[in-house]
Amino acid sequence: MKILIYSANFFPEETGIGKYSGEMALWLAKSGHEVRVIAAPPHYPSWKIKGEYLLRPFATDRLGDITVYRAPLLLFGKPRGASRALSMLSFSLLSIPQLLRQVIWRPDLVFTVAPYISCAPGGHVFAKLVRARSWLHVQDFEVDIAFGMGQLRGKRLERLSKRIETAIFKRFDRVSTISSAMLSRLHAKGVEASRTVLLPNWADTEGIRPLQSRSSYRDALCISAEAKVFLFSGTLGEKQGLDIIPAAAEILSHRTDIIFVICGDGVMKPFLQEKAKSLTNIRMLPLQPVNKLGELLGLADVHLLPQSGNAEDLVLPSKITGMLSSGRPVAAACSPSSEIAKVISGCGLISPPGDAASLARNLVRLADDHKLCVDFGAKARHYAERHISISSVLGSFVDEATRLIMDPRESLAE
Repeated sequence: MKILIYSANFFPEETGIGKYSGEMALWLAKSGHEVRVIAAPPHYPSWKIKGEYLLRPFATDRLGDITVYRAPLLLFGKPRGASRALSMLSFSLLSIPQLLRQVIWRPDLVFTVAPYISCAPGGHVFAKLVRARSWLHVQDFEVDIAFGMGQLRGKRLERLSKRIETAIFKRFDRVSTISSAMLSRLHAKGVEASRTVLLPNWADTEGIRPLQSRSSYRDALCISAEAKVFLFSGTLGEKQGLDIIPAAAEILSHRTDIIFVICGDGVMKPFLQEKAKSLTNIRMLPLQPVNKLGELLGLADVHLLPQSGNAEDLVLPSKITGMLSSGRPVAAACSPSSEIAKVISGCGLISPPGDAASLARNLVRLADDHKLCVDFGAKARHYAERHISISSVLGSFVDEATRLIMDPRESLAE
């Protein structure tokens, strides 16, 4: 099967961010499929483009048997609201020449990843041009998030944006997303259930395992063996509700045996760094190499998973898969009825979004009850192995894609 992955975020060789399409491409190629990728240069979560890609805006990279065709992405200040939308649109337009380069290759399936939703029209039209099947994968609902969090405003603009979004969704042969709540939202937006697929984020259960020895990060951060480490590792973005972490750290500042570690990069990093200056129980780490992920996640006694109440059912954080695979309990700040709560049920404790006092109480409970942590951690690992291993998730994807391509009775979406 020839598969073209069209995804702005694709740079697993750098940091592991954008790893969804990266791991997918590598797994598919290893399984014998021909894979090509069209992507923006590495830019996320720092929203800065490395000099080598500024000099080669239409670079071609090789990653094993995979060819990656880069297209420019223009950045317009902080990635919020209109500036973020303009950046998305710039990649969507400037990647058209790279799409046209694939006409002769003629893929069987064009797999477009949103974000960015602005890429979807190009992915669909190109699939029609070469008579390939079109598949849109929705990692989060960008339009709903933008208006829900106040990044974009205006009732008329919101109504227009949602109508355009629904029209785009309906054009694809398949539309997948990562949780049952998000799948229900696709149906509510008018996408036929027969065209939708649940395609959850997967866990690298082979590469990320429960760490049996002391993590090297403890020594690097001067954390004693007796201290309990509460770790957040991932994108430091607005929709994560990260302000709850320093608030909880301040409440627990009297507990000298509790240390908070925040690892990552993003727009919230300056705020968190400023808060950490006055709190001795917070350590900050920059984004770490992907080959150190298992060691980093093994640093945690408990993983932190805060989420903004405005975005919790519009996106299911991909970081949750690594948390579960590492065999550590999770302390989440989310609604009890959210998809996040359903996933970590039995694997950790939940507090309301934004409620630092409730989160602090849960963290004290986990810090003081070793048996509870061990039990939660074992259940987390079991869930990862049974439900979200990469071979299981992508094996199901290949089966569905093969049926779609081979079945002549199913007409191409308009």
